[in-house]
Parts: sequence; structure tokens; C-alpha cells
Amino acid sequence: MRITDIQRCEVRPGRLVEWTLSPATVAAATALPEDSRPPAYIQESHIRTAKCVREDGLFVPTWLGTAFDLPGPVDLDVLQEALRTWTVRHETLRSGFRWEDDQLRRFTLDAADVSLQREEAGDFDDADALVRHLQDRFDTVADALRWPNLIYTAVVREDGASVYMAFDHSNVDAYSLTRIAAEVHELYTAGLAGSAPDSLAPAASYVDFCEIERADADAIDGRHAIVDRWREFVRRCDGRLPSFPVDLGLEPDGPLPGQRMLCEPLADAAEAAAFEAYCRPYGGSLVGLLAATGLIVHELGGHSVYRTVVPFHTRVKSRWSDSVGWYVGGAPIEVPVGRAAGFPDALRSVRAELQANRSLARMPLARVLRLLGADFRPTSPDLYSIVSYVDTRAVPGAERWAEQRAHALLRVSYGDQVCVWVNRLHEGLWLASRYPDTDVAAKNLRLYVERLRDRIASVAHGSLSAVS
Repeated sequence: MRITDIQRCEVRPGRLVEWTLSPATVAAATALPEDSRPPAYIQESHIRTAKCVREDGLFVPTWLGTAFDLPGPVDLDVLQEALRTWTVRHETLRSGFRWEDDQLRRFTLDAADVSLQREEAGDFDDADALVRHLQDRFDTVADALRWPNLIYTAVVREDGASVYMAFDHSNVDAYSLTRIAAEVHELYTAGLAGSAPDSLAPAASYVDFCEIERADADAIDGRHAIVDRWREFVRRCDGRLPSFPVDLGLEPDGPLPGQRMLCEPLADAAEAAAFEAYCRPYGGSLVGLLAATGLIVHELGGHSVYRTVVPFHTRVKSRWSDSVGWYVGGAPIEVPVGRAAGFPDALRSVRAELQANRSLARMPLARVLRLLGADFRPTSPDLYSIVSYVDTRAVPGAERWAEQRAHALLRVSYGDQVCVWVNRLHEGLWLASRYPDTDVAAKNLRLYVERLRDRIASVAHGSLSAVS
């Protein structure tokens, strides 16, 4: 699924309809007792970061969303029931948090107490005005510091409807977004036929996962080997988590900058397959992407070691594969690109680092930082820069994404880090990145992407200069 923002997903005019959790649902949630299952460390870190940034006087939207089309004419009553059924299927979407003495306490609604309220938001004949309205609504509703923090919309036309759904990040990760279109389509199609969906088995609860993961994380202390590994990594990063190692034109101790977004194709299907085939003996396309990145940022920034935190999913058991939630951890790697003789050397170094450190991603970084005892008061929604790779071709419904105009949506607002996502699609590799809105950062990100594209193409087409 292509990652983009609301401005670039080709929103078309039409009649806008919105769904939020109903007043009756909100009233039921207000009266709920505490759910003893705690927040995941990544959820708590996200919400506390939003609180800190807000207290510093800056509103930083961080929602994620999805967009896809339904063929028409669309039955809004059937679509509403499909959206409600999908919502109660994933327990985290009917679970939230309250503050009590600076602690987050969970509450969770029963499925029977969840209903949606539909509102007509009006006819929009101007696409730009509709985009602005959608972004404003998503910013307001899908906010980390409020509940409910999700909203569903449909832009209705005679030939069908475009569905846009937004969630606070605490409820979803990028992989969760890739599954929504197929599930809602299946529920809607079954609703039209008056039948039950064919293939949707019950989904495991992310809330249960939070409890299990937190118990495991709380069982370690500051003497654990994982904490020692992170301690050494942070020390070699001068006491911080790593940023993208090129000049971004940022003022030292300056205000949190706005961001820009860059998203575009990186390689076609044949080039992506050839690049994967070349990198497979070293571990595959992720290893290749990180090795290429290390060499490129060495060319651009001059650092002899490329340090980064690599995101990995934490769905280590198959029971979590269909579950909506934020199943992401990070593993630190250090790649000596300054003395690498070429691409194969960098590939071997990345492979060794990932083999040694990938297991660290199963321990929440927020727990590790707490045990390190360092002052990591968050001032930006992104704690560190990332380069992420996901092969999404096996996701149910992926073969229909182009036909359905399906996208994963990121909110680009403020931040001083560089985040890069590369997705393998049936049509090739797709890159999306958000980065600080400075001319220097724009220049260096453009150079990075162009050199990354050239590196992948060179390897794919067997260039001796790329593999010598």
C-alpha cells in the first residue's frame, strides 16, 4: 500500500458523511471502571510525548489513516454497520485512557455498547477545500490527548464513495492500516448480500498483547543484557538516540520545525525483484536498503559509522497477525561504512548487526530508556530517525489496492527527525519520507532518494560499479 498524506491521495469532490462514536457510547465509557490491563509502553510514551509537546505550546497532530474506494451506489446504512462491526472487532478501538495522578488508567467498552453517529457534513465541489476540511477534522478528533480518537468519513458520489479513516497512532501501526480496506470491503459486501463475511475469523486483542508485553518488560532491570546493549549504543551516539546523519539545516536548540513530505516510486517491479534477488544471500531487501543508506549518508555527511534504530514488528506469534494495534519495536545497529570496500561489505555488516540485535526490538524502548535513567524528556513526536522496509504483497487484498485507490495516510506536521518508509508493492518499491522543512534538508533528502534509486537500479541491472 502506498504511504502518502491526505494532500496527495487524489481526493475528489462529493457529499461528505462523517461517523464518530455516538454520545451514548461516550457516556457509557465515562461510567466504566478501570480495566486492569495497562497501556503498552509505546502507547504511554506516545501519549506522554504529546502531553509534553502540548505543554510546550505546540499542537502536533500525529494521526495515521487509510483511504480506499467502494463501488457505487453506496448504501450508507450498510456501510455504517460494516464500520461499526469492524470497530468492535478490534478491542483497542473501544479502549482508551484516563489520567489519574499522572498515571494512565485504561477503560474498555463492551462490544454491545459501541455505536456510531452519522452526520452529513455537506457537499464539497472543490477538492482542495475538502482536503482542508478532512485534515482539520482528523486533527481535532484523532488526537492523542482526547477520547474517542478515531473518525470515519465517506465522500459519496453517484459512482461510489471514497472512505477516509483516521486514528490516533496509539491504536494503529502502518501494518494495521494495510488490512483495513479488505476487511471493510468484506463486511460491506456481506452486508449488502445479507450474509456473514466469509473469511473474517475473530481478531486477537491488542489490549491483551499490551498486558503480556508490559509484564515481560517490567520483569527486567537495569542490569539486563538488553539494557547494557542500549546503554553502549546511546553512549556512542553522544547520549542521544540517533538522527539522520546528514545536514538538515536545523538551528541548535531552535523551535521544533515544520515538516515536508516526499513520496514517489523508487523502483519498478522488475528492479525490485532483481534487487531482492541480489540481496537475498545477505538477508534480503531490508539489509540492502540499510546498506545502501549507510553508504549514501557517508557520502553526504562524512560519518564513518552509520547508526540507526531499525523498526521491526512485534507480532512474533501468528495470533496477532490480524490484530489492529501498534506492534512495533526498534533494534539499534552500527554499520562501519567509512571503511566498507563496497556494497557487499556494507551488506555483510548490516546482516551481522541485525542478526546480533534484532531480538532487542522485542523489549519496548520506552522501558529501556526508563531503566537507563537518562533525561529523555521528549520534545518531538519522533524520538529518532528511521528507515523502514515492509513487503506488503502478501497482505490480504494487496492485489486490489491499485483498483481500490487504497493508501496509508500519514499526518505531516512538526518534527526534527527524518523518517523513511519503503514498501514493496506488486508494482515495485514505493518510498515516503517526512523531514524538517528547511531548504538544506530538502536538498539532502532529494540527493539521498536519487542516490538510493540509482543504487537499487545499478544493482538490479548488474552494474559492476555498484557491486565491486
